[in-house]
Formats: sequence, structure tokens, C-alpha cells
Amino acid sequence: MHITAKVDYAVRTLLEIARAPRLDGARNPTATAVTTKADVIAAAQQIPPKVLETVLGELRRAELVISRRGPDGGYWLARPAAEISIADVIRAIEGPLASVRGQRPEDVTYPGAAAPLQHVWIALRVNIRAVLENVSIEDIAENRLPGFVEALTEDPGAWARR
Repeated sequence: MHITAKVDYAVRTLLEIARAPRLDGARNPTATAVTTKADVIAAAQQIPPKVLETVLGELRRAELVISRRGPDGGYWLARPAAEISIADVIRAIEGPLASVRGQRPEDVTYPGAAAPLQHVWIALRVNIRAVLENVSIEDIAENRLPGFVEALTEDPGAWARR
């Protein structure tokens, strides 16, 4: 799977917003958020400002962030960080998690000996979903990755290039 720079920037952007202090002074997810300015996000994550502007626009259209203009303006999450999965971010920026030549795996058919290949693509999508739909922005922002992620990354083979 290829994670584009835009997706990487979008996730990092949401992490910065999620880590912003709340009006009660804590990072209480139920407290009212203080807006986070784009220049603060760009500096903290070393994202080119023009690229960040595009990413924030896409996150806004996908209803993952809300924005307000003006001196007190900025960005905040449209819903709690625990309710925004990495899969949500990828879909907002790039579309479906898995596609074959631009089509959904269930819409692709192959003749003859290649017919079972569709099942491989669907199995791949299931496994991608198993990770990306079950890791939230809050999990990462609070450095509390789900146990299955820790288990997967403890396997030395996970770190080996192939």
C-alpha cells in the first residue's frame, strides 16, 4: 500500500489539532476546543503552507475539521478524535482504501486462471480495513496504540524490507 504525502500530511494535521489544549486547560476530548492556526500546524509538522491549505480544505469538505476565519480563527476537529479513524482520513484525501485500476475490488472480474485474483484483492482490503479502521487519531495523539498494532510491529519481520 502506498501512503501519499497528502495522506501523511492530513493525519499529522489532525494529530496537531487533536493535541491542542482545550478551554479547560487539559486535553479533555469532551471540552471545547481552542482553534489551531494553520501556521502553527505547518511549523510544528514541517508541512509546506500551500500544501497544508489544500489538505485542510479537503479535511473540511470531508467534515473532519471545522474552521473559523478571523483573529480568533483556526481549525478544530468536527468530532472527537476517538471517532476519526485513519481510514476516514485516507478516504477523505484519496478515496477508497483499496482499488484495482481505479475500481473497487468487488467490481473487478478476471477470465480463466486469473479469476481467483479478485479474492486476493478483497482479502487485502479486509486486512487494510482491520488496521486502519481500528486506529483513531486519539490513539496516536495519546500514544496509546491498540494492542494488535503493537503485536504486529513486535514481529521482527514487520521491519524487514523485501
